[in-house]
Amino acid sequence: QVQLVESGGGLVQNGDSLTLSCAASGSIVSFITMGWYRQAPGKQRESVATIFTRSSITNYADSVKGRFTISRDNANTVYLQMNSLKPEETAVYYCNARSMSIIGREYWGQGTQVTVSS
Repeated sequence: QVQLVESGGGLVQNGDSLTLSCAASGSIVSFITMGWYRQAPGKQRESVATIFTRSSITNYADSVKGRFTISRDNANTVYLQMNSLKPEETAVYYCNARSMSIIGREYWGQGTQVTVSS
């Protein structure tokens, strides 16, 4: 059973930085992609950033380009460095992983709260 465990959320002020971590229970190269999503109260979950685990190619939502950076280590952890955070980015941030071996199978972490105060 794959487990994804997020950490690093918290309360920050407008313009501050925060780094989220997602530790997978196995090697991240067993996934095609890993990524970060967020869901604000009353809104749909949206993709923030994605990384292809073997090539390290990244994709970002337009709203975070230039401010957020997704990266991976050589083992089992993916990071999301968030700079210049805005109050409207207050949300629960979720880690996601898509299986390399089972088409359509994806996994989610439990989420970590990020609150940006104004």
